[in-house]
Amino acid sequence: MEKKGIKESRKIVITGPESSGKTTLFEQLKTLSGFNFIPEYSRTYLEKIKRPYHYNDILQIANYYVNELKSANQNKLSVISDTDLLTLQIWCEFKYKKCHPFIMENLKINPPDLYLICSPNIPWEFDPQRENPHDRTELYNIHLDKIKELGISFEIIEGDLSKRLIQSKKILQNL
Repeated sequence: MEKKGIKESRKIVITGPESSGKTTLFEQLKTLSGFNFIPEYSRTYLEKIKRPYHYNDILQIANYYVNELKSANQNKLSVISDTDLLTLQIWCEFKYKKCHPFIMENLKINPPDLYLICSPNIPWEFDPQRENPHDRTELYNIHLDKIKELGISFEIIEGDLSKRLIQSKKILQNL
């Protein structure tokens, strides 16, 4: 979108519960031009620490997302991110019943323009880092409630993987 010769940057986040197709959709969308892509950092971080994670590890992951968004904002880049601070907030609250103020403050200061929330209507896939095979619907509803509470635009992404890609591309082309 152009405004007086200046390209308007957008922040789009793919979110949802575990094993809902977020990373698959993210990888598929990387073929689109005009976006900077911020991959999921949690998996990389957890593999690197080689131990069970703790509450404060989630803060380290949050710092990564904040720094990536600052860089994109400074460079006026449109961004598609595989998860963000909202996912970390939900993760903290669900697992630890509390959340780092840094996460909540930065989510309010620099919210995304749009969430693509992946429905958990695809089969669960085992992964040693996944913890909630039976709580996906509950976590999906928590995501929806939090997004609505924040007042951020969202689109529900559902169906099989090819339908999700088609749906997401249409949404992004209409921004």
